Amino acid sequence: MSQKGLFKGFSEEEQEQYAKEAEQKYDPATVRESNRKWKAYPKEKKDAILAEGNQIYADMIAAMPKGASSAEVQAIVERWRSHMDYFWTPNLDQLLGLANMYNDDPKFKANFDNMHPKLAGFMREAVTIYVESKK
Repeated sequence: MSQKGLFKGFSEEEQEQYAKEAEQKYDPATVRESNRKWKAYPKEKKDAILAEGNQIYADMIAAMPKGASSAEVQAIVERWRSHMDYFWTPNLDQLLGLANMYNDDPKFKANFDNMHPKLAGFMREAVTIYVESKK
């Protein structure tokens, strides 16, 4: 995946705007705690978290031909789920909501489309299968 295709972190201004929007849509205490957690990381840790996330998405793109229900893709979804712990620990419904947001929010979809034009939809499909297998 080229540098162009990497998931771009949002600027501080964009993060603040998303935080305000998220507080209106979701549990404000959870959103504030997630933002506090992110801001507390030193720059090097933030860079490492973003690099890990990019690797997860690169691995997902490479595994897409195997299908959303394949063992390899489901293992990558589990890595993605664990990666969310850097921000907050989502329950299964929140995890599915996040995958849906990747498709439904134009800003997030644009970032995913930049990595691969079918990644957001594939993530939603793979996460749906993952969530159903955990219920």
